[in-house]
Amino acid sequence: MAEDLESNPWTTKSESLRYENPWIRLEHHEVITPGGSDGIYGVVRFKNLAIGILPLDENYNTWIVGQFRYPLKKYSWEMPEGGGSLGLDPIESAKRELLEECGLKAQKWQLVQKMDLSNSVSDEEALIYVATGLSEHKALPEDTEQLVVKKIPFSEMFTMVLNDQIHDSMTVAAVFKVKWMIDQKLI
Repeated sequence: MAEDLESNPWTTKSESLRYENPWIRLEHHEVITPGGSDGIYGVVRFKNLAIGILPLDENYNTWIVGQFRYPLKKYSWEMPEGGGSLGLDPIESAKRELLEECGLKAQKWQLVQKMDLSNSVSDEEALIYVATGLSEHKALPEDTEQLVVKKIPFSEMFTMVLNDQIHDSMTVAAVFKVKWMIDQKLI
């Protein structure tokens, strides 16, 4: 009989809430490990989806967003990103984020990547879209955001990823996927 590689080899003995806010929940789990020994596991449960949007105009220009990321204590260049309510159609969250951060609306939306972010400690899921057929409007950033927005050629963004100037995992994944899609003439 073949071993079922997808069944859960962990046993949860107990779990308790250690911290909660409007965005995350931190749980402490007492477990029995796959090897049979007692152990602990900390799990961060996210209350939103991570949403990323790579806008592309007809000339393959895109928009990048710069901001200081508090947990990292450093400045970060990224595609427009934000949280999407679990009870809302993710495309509506993507539309909101693109307008908030870049002042853009798109006629066409294409889901290009689904990701599990930091899956060793969290359940955070990410959805990445390409937005095309763009029109410019007034940006509406949240008061927690101090953003710098730049319109650049997508090729420059690709070079920034290659040169280690962009570290954000969703942006890196999006850039590589979209580069492949452009090369395959899928965009």
